[in-house]
Amino acid sequence: MKRILFSQLLVVVLVAFAAMACSQYPGFDKTETGLYYKFHVKSGGEVKPVVGDWIKLNMVYRTKDSLLFESNKAMNGQPLFFQLQKSEYPGDIYEAFTLMSAGDSATFILNADSLFIKTFKAGQRPPFIDSNSVVYFDIKMIEVSKKDQMMQKEKEQLTKFITDNNIVVQPLPSGLYYIEQAKGTGKKVDSTDWIDIHMTVSLIDGKKLWSTMDRGQVTTFQYGRQQFENKGALEGISMMNEGGKARLIVPSQIGFGEMGRGAMIPPYSTLVYDMDLVKVKTQAQHDKELEVQKKEKEAKMEKAKTEEMSKLDKYLKDNKITAKPTASGLYYIETQNGTGAQAMAGKKVKVHYTGTLLDGTKFDSSRDRGQPFEFNLGQGQVIKGWDEGIALMKAGGKAKLIIPSKIAYGDRDMGTIPSYSTLVFDVELIEVK
Repeated sequence: MKRILFSQLLVVVLVAFAAMACSQYPGFDKTETGLYYKFHVKSGGEVKPVVGDWIKLNMVYRTKDSLLFESNKAMNGQPLFFQLQKSEYPGDIYEAFTLMSAGDSATFILNADSLFIKTFKAGQRPPFIDSNSVVYFDIKMIEVSKKDQMMQKEKEQLTKFITDNNIVVQPLPSGLYYIEQAKGTGKKVDSTDWIDIHMTVSLIDGKKLWSTMDRGQVTTFQYGRQQFENKGALEGISMMNEGGKARLIVPSQIGFGEMGRGAMIPPYSTLVYDMDLVKVKTQAQHDKELEVQKKEKEAKMEKAKTEEMSKLDKYLKDNKITAKPTASGLYYIETQNGTGAQAMAGKKVKVHYTGTLLDGTKFDSSRDRGQPFEFNLGQGQVIKGWDEGIALMKAGGKAKLIIPSKIAYGDRDMGTIPSYSTLVFDVELIEVK
């Protein structure tokens, strides 16, 4: 009789301890490994991910008071898609994923120290998170993809593409489909050669990934020394002659395989390359070409440096600007007097601006983006001409800053801003903090 009563009492005590453990997070259950979880939606799906599967999900993680990460914003509205790894420790986020099926929605609670040190490999948790704090993960599981299913899907898509496009060539032993569209009359590529090549790369469903033709600029690389794209693309190029054109169909096993390439190329993706082998160059020819390009660039920069002041003088004359430059060379023309706080070094300022070259070419504008620009004044976060010019303004004011290259980007070529460019900014100081 005493033994029965003792057993019943032990059960009651264990249940009580379990209730106390979960009372810290009301509404949450706890796994044997210590992972707290609460499902908001249970789809009833039976397929749960295991290590090696690919999962697609939306995820938010946060402390009790602060949002730390939101996948929708970080991925421009696209869900996260990655291969499930094995757990780093019992009760970690990877274990959490294995509890979910497609369509499920749940919240998990993890210890912050373990998360940042063991999973994120951060060395330590962020200083704004207290020791022994927790991080909440809100997860919506969208899709669970098994490796064999993805491989089968790729195979089916490739078969359909071959049929729909009436492709009669047989694949090479590697799996590459090589379809010659124009036979080149120049030399073949040697292992030490450099090549100039135009190409358009697409997924097998027709989605274009990138194109040198759209940019109007060839890709240049050394065929035998520099890894370019993937094995399938390299094999196809080796079959071409200078001046030739070809279409390559590259299955994933000779492409980017089971890992893909980030969000752009999913795992197990067959790629289609349309290639135009423009030029094949020996190492000596390539070196000579680089030397010519270097001299042309230097001559162009020297010309720009020499002409900058004459172009600036013409701009000032054409626009009837009589303001005198500061000691640094800055021209400051106030167009609207500000009545607010004075901008000064160490203050945070918010500005709207439009930047143009002397010929009127616009290279940047916060107004076009509809988002003012904020920075700490006098901390070297912007070009010198900005730090100096904004410091002359008051909140609510507007001004034109004419900034010679020596206090802008100097001899650096910024793409839309050539070397030795005088810049013109129409600036509005919105706020000084």
